[in-house]
Amino acid sequence: MPPSKLQQRTLTALILLPVPVAAVLLLPTEYLALCLGLILLLAAWEWAALSGLASVAGRFAYTALLAVCLMALWHLLPHEWFLYLTEALVVFWCAVTLFLLRVRAIERKSGKDLPTALAGLAVLIGPWVAIIQLHTYPSVGPYLVLLLLALIWTADILAYFAGRRWGRAKLAPRLSPGKTRAGAYGAFGGAALYGLVSGGIMALPILHLVLMVALCILVVLASIIGDLFESFVKRRRDLKDSGYLLPGHGGLLDRIDSLTAAAPLFTLGFSWLEAHL
Repeated sequence: MPPSKLQQRTLTALILLPVPVAAVLLLPTEYLALCLGLILLLAAWEWAALSGLASVAGRFAYTALLAVCLMALWHLLPHEWFLYLTEALVVFWCAVTLFLLRVRAIERKSGKDLPTALAGLAVLIGPWVAIIQLHTYPSVGPYLVLLLLALIWTADILAYFAGRRWGRAKLAPRLSPGKTRAGAYGAFGGAALYGLVSGGIMALPILHLVLMVALCILVVLASIIGDLFESFVKRRRDLKDSGYLLPGHGGLLDRIDSLTAAAPLFTLGFSWLEAHL
């Protein structure tokens, strides 16, 4: 009897989980940037297909373009300016949110789609910039990255099980028929609890604890927006998954879509909290 999708998802997650944790904790920032960049290049290969660049040459060119962008940011942009880029990426995701709210029907798209290709660069650069910026915080940087990753993982797990158990009403049926309001509520509840526990461990005063909880909820909301935007792009191509790299999960994009929007907001929000502590 073949394993169920849940069993496949669980097995894949258990195998892959130690890899990002070890990389975040053990690697210096420059090597983490390289490893994360390689992962995003694989995601770029998938996004190229979603943008209508179906040929091998087209997908390779798009992947190479992202590689050039990441190298230029690392070598040419002063790292203290990463915060300004993060702010611009948060504005980008606010614009995406407004766009998704206006979607009434999804028109199937064929051929090359330049706006989607350009948007993909912002989608993929965002988590790289945000995570590198977090990782450079003196002494606590790696733990901040793990704080972000664990928040997203917690929200995803609770959304999945709450949606399976109580999911009836759809969250955004035009964009993603599988998402339910119960799943979103489960994610928000998990984010609030996560914020309370994390803030308690950090011994935050009550006002900052409240702000930490609010930030976690907003970051999870952003993760849902990232997920819905990728779903929108896939549905325009009449695809269920972005690829087949990860058994039970689909493509690599299907695993990092939540992080694409959540990471910039978490980094920006934490920098604001840190400045006011």
